[in-house]
This record gives sequence, structure tokens and C-alpha cells, in this order.
Amino acid sequence: MAVSVRNVVDRVGPTLLHAVWLPERCPAVSDVVIAEPGASAQVAAGDLVLGVAVADATALIRHSAERNAAAVLLKPPLASGVRRAAKNAGIALIEVRAATSWAQLVWLLRTVLDAVADETDALEDGDPGSGDLFRLADAVASVVDAPVTIEDVNSRVLAYSARQDLTDPARVSTIMGRRIPDDVLARFRSRGVFRELSRGRQTIFVPAQRDGTLPRLIVPIRMGGELLGSMWAVVAGPVPDERASAFADTAPIVALHLLRRRAHADSRRRASAELLRAVLEGKVGPRKAIAELELTEEPHRVVVIDAQGGDAPDGEGLRLALLERISQGIGRRPVATELGGLLYAVVPDGEGSGSWAELRAALDGTQRVAAGSPVDIADLARSRAEAEETLGLLRAGLLPGRVGSFDDLWTALVLHRAATASGSARVTELGPLEQLREHDKANHTQYLDTLYEWLRFPGDPRAAAQALRIHPNTFRYRMRRLLELVPLDLDDPDSRLALITQLIALRWS
Repeated sequence: MAVSVRNVVDRVGPTLLHAVWLPERCPAVSDVVIAEPGASAQVAAGDLVLGVAVADATALIRHSAERNAAAVLLKPPLASGVRRAAKNAGIALIEVRAATSWAQLVWLLRTVLDAVADETDALEDGDPGSGDLFRLADAVASVVDAPVTIEDVNSRVLAYSARQDLTDPARVSTIMGRRIPDDVLARFRSRGVFRELSRGRQTIFVPAQRDGTLPRLIVPIRMGGELLGSMWAVVAGPVPDERASAFADTAPIVALHLLRRRAHADSRRRASAELLRAVLEGKVGPRKAIAELELTEEPHRVVVIDAQGGDAPDGEGLRLALLERISQGIGRRPVATELGGLLYAVVPDGEGSGSWAELRAALDGTQRVAAGSPVDIADLARSRAEAEETLGLLRAGLLPGRVGSFDDLWTALVLHRAATASGSARVTELGPLEQLREHDKANHTQYLDTLYEWLRFPGDPRAAAQALRIHPNTFRYRMRRLLELVPLDLDDPDSRLALITQLIALRWS
């Protein structure tokens, strides 16, 4: 993937570079060379030529143009003769801000070129190239002269520079855990750091804290108005404006890397989602699922999440956010997909990383979530059907709470299946129950509910009354009245079984 001089200038940023003259056509950039006194003969086609301590800038410009170099980079002041020489020779002339370190600039320019090379590699072989982000962290650290971490929007560490031994315990814990610890995160949040990040501040300075946490200089990483993450430098104190601006100007380069990583991850996630759909529909065998979805042979559950909007106005946005969270933020990154407005994830059973227990805790009961029983990979389609049946009961309000698993809720499932079968057999139309039902409708009484609780708590009117939230005497009065209305032999065990079957069919179908 070729990179132009204009592209390099834009990526490095205006604090460090300014395009004085750009011809309509100039060679693609291939490398960076330093033209020190007596070294100009090393210039080759496509080079960015850095004029470090060059006595005769016009001679360097002419020589570089003859070698088909991409551009010459010089520090001010640039005499009019130098500008004229660049135009006459037809070579790009870039001004390097006076305070910029040549060593820092070499790092940044080569990082830009490496990023372009990594983008090409990613297109060719799908390799996201995470190592380049660590190299970039080192380059950024040299700009701000402080150890740096690059973090995503969830405060997870994506890369970090060298020299972390010069920081504080909070940074060490962040590196070790690959994310800012919760207590440290709370302190930064209380200082309004994340509020300032969301507002689009260019740099945020956080003074030293009483617990020994050193000052931080923080830069948001944005692209197209979207916050992609942030860079955190551990500094000794307030940073000069020029150096802070140079630090901020590296953010667009980092943003390009993060976007490339996200695009690669999105591509892989879409491929996994398509394969998972085929697995859940029984179209793909277990061997392919284990190999391509990187599943283990231990028992797994299918988890279905009701993400059709809930209280949120944007159901699709909610599904995308949940899918992102499931796919990236939990343990071993369980594979996930979407089918018919529902999200499905396949997770290992148990308590370990990426397990059903971890996923359940991470979702915090904010959505209705149902899990099938743990099965072998070959039986994932069955676990999916169980999860969907459990979700149906949660949606109907037949189960308490918003989360459940098939194997834990077997009694409710038995009652629901019995009710479904009884409903199709029209059992509720038999006997005197319909008369009691019509009386409730006409007179706004609750005799059906009273009878149901009497059958559920035989011989315990206090428990039955508590279930109805009425006084036990009121419960006894209702039972006397309903027995006056309809002829029911509640001493007959078969009558009791028939009545409970009918009432279950009415309540659970």
C-alpha cells in the first residue's frame, strides 16, 4: 500500500510538520534517511530526507530531486531561495517545527510507514499485527518523554511503552492486569477524567494524588468524532504546551492503528458469527465447530439474550453494543451471533474464564438471559432449543427475575409443557371450572386464584393467603363462597389432580 507525502504529513500532524511545497506528482514514500554533512549520497528513490545540520539546503534539495526522493524535511528558517529551489526541482519541501527532536521525528515517520506496511499485510494474510502498537507506544513515549499506555474505551491496556519501571504502583497494576484497577479507575472518575475525555479535550492533566499516584497527561484517541480510546503518560509534573501538543498530535496515528485492529476483529467476528449460526441450526458438525470457533471439548451452554430493545429506543444499537461486549469483554471471548433479533453465545459450563457464570455476572440482569443445559459440542442445537424455551417463560413473566437456566428451572418447564399439552386438548372446558371462571369475569372476583392457591398449599390456609396477599379469614370466606357456587368434591384426590391440571393450563399456557 503506497503512502504519499501528504498522507505522512497528515498522519504525523501539524504540530511537528508543515507542508511548504507539494508538487502535483511526487514519488510514494518508501523510507526515512538522515542527510547529515557528507552523507547525502545515501539518498534513494522515495526517501524522506531529513536535513540534520545541513549547511547547504539548496544543494541537498537538488541532489534529493535527482535521486527521485519523495521530500526534503528542514527546520526553519527556510530562506526564499530554499523554497524556490524545491519548486524548481519539483520535490516536496516539508518544514519541521523548530523544537522537534530529530530522533523523535525519525521514530514517528518510521512508525507511520510501518503502519502502512502492516495495513498491507493485514489485507494479504489477515494478521492484525499487534506488535506495531507496542512500537508506536514507544514512539509516542519518546515524544512526550514519559512512559505511555494505549487503552481502549473500557480502560483495557492495548499496548505500553518501555520505562514502566519509572512509574507508580497504580501503573504497575494497570500493566499487570491489562486494565486500570477498579479503585484507581474510581479515583480518576471522581476527578472528572472520563467526563473530560468524552467532551473532546485535546489533553487532560491530572495532578499527583495523596496516595502517591504520579501525575498523568491523558490524550483522547478519536477518529471522525468517535472516541476509540486514550493514551496515558505518567509525567513528573505539568508538561510544556509544545510537548503536550506534540503528544496530542500522535493521536491520529494511533487512531489509524486502532481502527485497523477493530476492522480486523470485526471481520473475524462476522465470520465466526456466520459459522456459529450454522452450528446452532445443526448444519455444521462438531469437528469444524471445535477447529474454527476455537471451542474446547468440555461441555458448553448456548445462552440466548433478549436484545430486542427493552426500554431502549434503539433496539439495533443495543444488540450491537451487547454483541461487542460479549465478543470482546468477557473472559475467553465466547463466540456470539444474532438470529431473529436475539443474541446467542456459546460458553463453557462452570465457573472459569468466559464461562456461563462469568457471562451471567457481567450482564448484571439488565437483559432477559436464558441458558440451555450444558452439552457436548455435537448437541449445541438442543441446548439452543432449551435456552429459547426458557427465555419464552421469562418473557411471559412466568418465572421470577430476568435470568434463568434450563436445568435449574425444570419444575417451571414441566408445568409449562403440561399446560401447553392440556390447552391443545381443551381440558379447561371440562367440568364445573368454566362456571367459576365466568363468575370471576362477571363479578370481578378471584375465585380461580383462590382455588389455585388452596390446591398448591393443601391444609395451609395461611401460606395460601400469603401467596394471594390477603388475610387468612378472607381466604377462608372465599373458599366457602366458591364451593357454594360450584359443586366441587375437594376431598376426592382425582378431582384435585384434575382441577390443578386445568388451572395450570389456564395460568401457564
